Amino acid sequence: MAKECVKARQVKREKMVAQYAAKRAELKKAHDYAGLAKLPKNSSPVRLRNRCRITGRPRGYIRQFGICRNMFRDWALAGKIPGVTKSSW
Repeated sequence: MAKECVKARQVKREKMVAQYAAKRAELKKAHDYAGLAKLPKNSSPVRLRNRCRITGRPRGYIRQFGICRNMFRDWALAGKIPGVTKSSW
């Protein structure tokens, strides 16, 4: 599991990206790169990292479910994800 501070930092970045999205779009459209440089660094969507919503794990992320592969496996075996069953052949 990721540290709580790492998860909190990610949430903070997500909020800041949403807050400045319209302003960034305006500045990009006007080609005002000096204005873009004055915005906070964490307002850039490039600084976001896909993380598991439960554990905060940055690797093995499954976009469709928003969780990492480990939690996906645990939840699928426990029957918490509808429509997902263990495959056998």
